[in-house]
Amino acid sequence: MKFSLIYEAQTVDSSREGDRKIFDDTVEQAVLADQLGFDTFWCVEHTALSNYSHMSAPETMLAFVAGKTERIGIGHGVVCLPPAMNHPVKVAERIATLDLLSKGRVHFGVGKGGTQQEAGTFGYDLATLQPQIDEAMYLIPKIFVQDEIEHHGDFVQIPKRPIHPKPYQDPHPPMYLACTNTESLKNAGGRGMGALVLGFGGPEEIAKKVEVYHQAWDNRDEKKQVGFRPNRHIAALCPAIVLDDNELARRIGIRGQRYFMESLGYWYGGGERPDPEKWKDDTYVDGNGQAVIKSRFASEEVSVDFSDPTMAMMNPNHAYGTVEDCIGYVQRLIDAGADEILFICQMGTVPQWAQLETLRNIGEKVIPHFRKQ
Repeated sequence: MKFSLIYEAQTVDSSREGDRKIFDDTVEQAVLADQLGFDTFWCVEHTALSNYSHMSAPETMLAFVAGKTERIGIGHGVVCLPPAMNHPVKVAERIATLDLLSKGRVHFGVGKGGTQQEAGTFGYDLATLQPQIDEAMYLIPKIFVQDEIEHHGDFVQIPKRPIHPKPYQDPHPPMYLACTNTESLKNAGGRGMGALVLGFGGPEEIAKKVEVYHQAWDNRDEKKQVGFRPNRHIAALCPAIVLDDNELARRIGIRGQRYFMESLGYWYGGGERPDPEKWKDDTYVDGNGQAVIKSRFASEEVSVDFSDPTMAMMNPNHAYGTVEDCIGYVQRLIDAGADEILFICQMGTVPQWAQLETLRNIGEKVIPHFRKQ
């Protein structure tokens, strides 16, 4: 098992001061995570999504963190591959350089980005991107291993050229695919790639995704392998706020998740922009310990029983609570078939002190619990 962290650079403050703080906070957490024994520091890539994610240049953040740390893995979760956004040659050069400088710590995830807001920034229609992403993800590993590359595809033209440097890892870093739906899970398994499962669905949903992924892997055609390093691996998202005070942890975590999902609803579904200053006591935990959110999602009022699987995106029953609560929830993800836990605590409204305490509790108590096993 691996225990990692993933970052969106999500912030309620989109000012210059807010940007400085979120990046300083992220680096502080990365250095602490390296000391505490976390396996990988992952960064997403999003463009033009104010507040939801300011992680628009993960290659810079990851290089900076690699230079400040000693052992933690450096993960692109993921590089967006539309050629006008990230040309395959430049992606190959950057990944190889980072792998060399970090002495083989890079994990290389790929995807297309999630919104028309992002695709349109670079002149694309999101619905037409998949063939371009496919061409790029097959091409980049060839650049890693061939002395010279020549490519004449539908979307990328490269005359015969030597491309340097080559990665530290031989033949190249492990590759992953961002998986947000069944089709992408089938592609990941069918192409011999790791799966980064970046949803809030919880252990039951993870178990279903694991089954889809492994079935695709078992039936895969090796001729469709992406790259030259098969990587059978499922990493599952785990929202986490872990404090000594159970109720406080749940309140902070659920409020942060509300900000996350309402920001998602704003950019992905046309909902209202979240405004935490207007929130009152409508995010709470009832007397039986059952979490309930009365909130807005994509402009719809919701007050739901989260046992309803159709509301899985908004399920707040994650690793919010004490160390024991976190251990119990992580065990459920492991039982569901996850190979790596992607803890996320940097959700909009969550204060830095709570994130640092969460990292310490996970690093000093949760991870050692599972390592002993």
